[in-house]
Amino acid sequence: MSADPVRRLRVLAAGLHAGMYAEEHLPLPYDQVWQVAADLRTELPHLVPFLREFRVPAGDADRKQALAVGRSGLTETFEVRLAPGWCLMQSRLVVGGMAAVPEAGGTRFAVLGATRPTALRPAQWLYGRLVGERRGRAFVRRVAERAALR
Repeated sequence: MSADPVRRLRVLAAGLHAGMYAEEHLPLPYDQVWQVAADLRTELPHLVPFLREFRVPAGDADRKQALAVGRSGLTETFEVRLAPGWCLMQSRLVVGGMAAVPEAGGTRFAVLGATRPTALRPAQWLYGRLVGERRGRAFVRRVAERAALR
């Protein structure tokens, strides 16, 4: 039996010692929530404060290359895996992910952010202790707000 997308993301967050992980029940239909999460080009810049643009090619392929453009102008290439209820984005420095599953009365939604190089783990630990939980909850709240508008 395979784990649902939220459980998989939870396991990944634990394995990566993610500096940011949040998971909540949203009282919104799964389709509304996942429409926001899966619309990386339009929605991700609204969900990630330091992101100006996320260039991802159109099409139905579940694996894509994307380019993140920060508000400062810095860019980073990401390998994106997008499937129903599952999004994993990896660059050479960071891993980001979102997952959703229908749950009684709404949707269980989760988000993670982690660094890839082991050398950055101390900074990730400090980030997680200082602001990671708050940022994760804020991300989930922004997803819920944007999904409620659909």
